Amino acid sequence: MGGMSVTNPVAEELIARSNRLGSDPRNTNYAGGNTSAKGAGIDPVTGESVELLWVKGSGGDLGTLTESGLAVLRLDRLRSLVGVYPGVGREDEMVAAFDYTLHGKGGAAPSIDTAMHGLVDAAHVDHLHPDSGIAFATAVDGEALTGAAFGGRVVWVPWRRPGFQLGLDIAALRRESPGAVGAILGGHGITAWGDTSEEAEANSLWIIETAAAYIDQHGRSKPFGTVLTGYEALEAGERRAKAAALAPHLRAIASTDRAQVGHFTDADVVLDFLVSSEHPRLAALGTSCPDHFLRTKVKPLVLDLPADASVDESVARLEVLHEQYRADYQAYYDRHASPESPAIRGADPAIILIPGVGMFSYGANKQTARVAGEFYVNAINVMRGAEALSTYAPIDEGEKFRIEYWALEEAKLARLPKPKPLAGRIALVTGAASGIGKAIATRLADEGACVVIADLDVEKAQAAAAEIGNTDVAIGVVANVTDEGAVQQAVDAALLAFGGLDLVVNNAGLSLSKSLLETTVADWDLQHNVMAKGSFLVSKAAAKVLIEQKLGGDIVYISSKNSVFAGPNNIAYSATKADQAHQVRLLAAELGEYGVRVNGINPDGVVRGSGIFAGGWGAKRAAVYGVPEDELGQYYAQRTLLKREVLPEHVANAVFVLCSSDLDHTTGLHIPVDAGVAAAFLR
Repeated sequence: MGGMSVTNPVAEELIARSNRLGSDPRNTNYAGGNTSAKGAGIDPVTGESVELLWVKGSGGDLGTLTESGLAVLRLDRLRSLVGVYPGVGREDEMVAAFDYTLHGKGGAAPSIDTAMHGLVDAAHVDHLHPDSGIAFATAVDGEALTGAAFGGRVVWVPWRRPGFQLGLDIAALRRESPGAVGAILGGHGITAWGDTSEEAEANSLWIIETAAAYIDQHGRSKPFGTVLTGYEALEAGERRAKAAALAPHLRAIASTDRAQVGHFTDADVVLDFLVSSEHPRLAALGTSCPDHFLRTKVKPLVLDLPADASVDESVARLEVLHEQYRADYQAYYDRHASPESPAIRGADPAIILIPGVGMFSYGANKQTARVAGEFYVNAINVMRGAEALSTYAPIDEGEKFRIEYWALEEAKLARLPKPKPLAGRIALVTGAASGIGKAIATRLADEGACVVIADLDVEKAQAAAAEIGNTDVAIGVVANVTDEGAVQQAVDAALLAFGGLDLVVNNAGLSLSKSLLETTVADWDLQHNVMAKGSFLVSKAAAKVLIEQKLGGDIVYISSKNSVFAGPNNIAYSATKADQAHQVRLLAAELGEYGVRVNGINPDGVVRGSGIFAGGWGAKRAAVYGVPEDELGQYYAQRTLLKREVLPEHVANAVFVLCSSDLDHTTGLHIPVDAGVAAAFLR
């Protein structure tokens, strides 16, 4: 099915509706909710018409849904499951039973909500998680509010864990309330239906808009209470500086059990929540919609200090709060876990809220971290709506645990592909808009790392990042490595983009080919400033982060075979490369106690794709050796033992190997990538 064009118009219509609904965050959150359509298809075995159900499969996202994301089931067989349903105690068995109702290979894996779509007597069904609808679903008197806001057109369904029984409940209410166009699912979300796709979509949007309008008209103007003096948002520049200063410490907290990538936002919705007097009470109640707390954990870690608290004061308090958080989470697990429960998935927070500054959210990769933050914004919006009308009252803790540690959820996690070798690691590569640096950044991203491309030319850096992937994978930043302030800004940009830093590649460089007598003081200073001083500044700024994160890390220097090989007309370049080579040894000795490995690579002349060679150095070296410039690569190859030209990708390969777990006991090493230059053998 995957690559084929959509042939059934019912499925085509469903995908279009899903994409429209899913692309507006007011309607549902990322990968939240599901939609379905019933219609006729042909059974290829009998040639006869059969009634089919197309429904969004497990884990898909409505906004980006394609045909391969739909599960396709035989409606007669799905409805026959009612006769064998063994009851709520054996609910999970029904998901496996869906496999016996699939049409052909069935497309995507059917989700837990499939029963809701199949059993409700309507041709088109939408189940969504809109903030306005969940506000009603989580209000302490949600049922009465639903009656007041919607009359008899929307029915109330008391909280029930998603599954077959919930499908039976909704189907029964639909039969008993022929005038209803949908339902508010207590503690969860909304469902709407229609005889046509247009009708279902219109009913979904009507419920969402009516709920929002009712909150606007009848809600209290200050649902989060009064302003907490001292908790007001810092000025934008100050906010971001404090966020960057705190980021390594926060990542250490979020990564105690396993390394996480972070995402930072200082959106008004977050800052307004944190300046309000009710935020400590509401944050402690946790999120409600199952999708929300699966992503955000049951509740966030909230720093209980005013906005002007110093970084040191904040870090000290956060360490105490983190210990409490871990103990609380372990106790929550212990209170509710049974012998059959999956093992605890770590006791660190996924959301950390800093008054006056903003929110850091965490996940196994940047996309997961960003989405977790989006979900907590949803949760804030839900709390605002519920508190405006009534009192926010999420589902109880025991029910939250049943969903968080659901065997079906565990099975979904087990289906995820094995992470790539550098997944969860954040890399900063200097001079990475072209040549060796770009090849390194590309390889690190291919292996799962988030990559910050730092370069003197910000437009080229951003273009190189866009080639590698979207901003969940790579970003481009400006960095003049000779300027301490500019280096700190580049490191801060990495911290704010990805929450931390693990892997730094000192690659920025340039070269001027001149004899001793031709080399000016300016030539000498330029090359030493970019490479010797630049590497020192980048390593210094990065090492502070690596130490604070307590996760170890890698610093890699792209030195040169010229750091040990003495060639003609190369005094300034080769001397500064020797300086870099010794920095590797010095830093390996100093940073080892923090688990930080420092290694170097000694390439020979990488001609193709190199910014250095394109900038006149190639012509100069070609003249020194008496060969045409376009043959310089082959000339270099012929003087090697392997007779092979060294390309940017070969250097990138060596960087990856150094940073992989296979060499995790190696530090202070220089790897030659020169196809064999005997005069540059290390001794």
